[in-house]
Amino acid sequence: MKVLFVCMGNICRSPTAQGVFEVLLEKEGLSDRVAVDSAGTGPWHVGKQPDSRAQEAAAKRGYRLDRQRARQVKVEDFSRFDLILPMDKDNLAELSKICPDSERHKVKLFLSYANDSDFLEVPDPYYGGQNGFELVLDLIEDAGSGLLRQIQQKLPK
Repeated sequence: MKVLFVCMGNICRSPTAQGVFEVLLEKEGLSDRVAVDSAGTGPWHVGKQPDSRAQEAAAKRGYRLDRQRARQVKVEDFSRFDLILPMDKDNLAELSKICPDSERHKVKLFLSYANDSDFLEVPDPYYGGQNGFELVLDLIEDAGSGLLRQIQQKLPK
């Protein structure tokens, strides 16, 4: 199974989701069965590491983001990935513009997997303070655990 997390620039939310989900998969012994990646709908940060504030907040919780590099979503991603999970409705709309009709069933808001959240979207912390990155981590950890349960149910034993 292959999962792609998507935000706008691929330097805050989606790399955080990738880093968190990689740890969840490793803890469950599923790293060899589920591949994870992240991408952005825009080209602004291609090739760059995640935002230093995102890396710092993630590191405090035991997640590494420093090996990731931003990339932009490609049309081929829709056939390569089983799930494509945008962080918000704006990115969902951008994905919808390039998603082939036959692949639309794969695209779903990431927070639809959350267990304990009133949020429908992961807010973009880029222009805010450090607390925004902490909130993003809280939401991603919650939705990540829900996504993990869904995937575990679908994977053959």
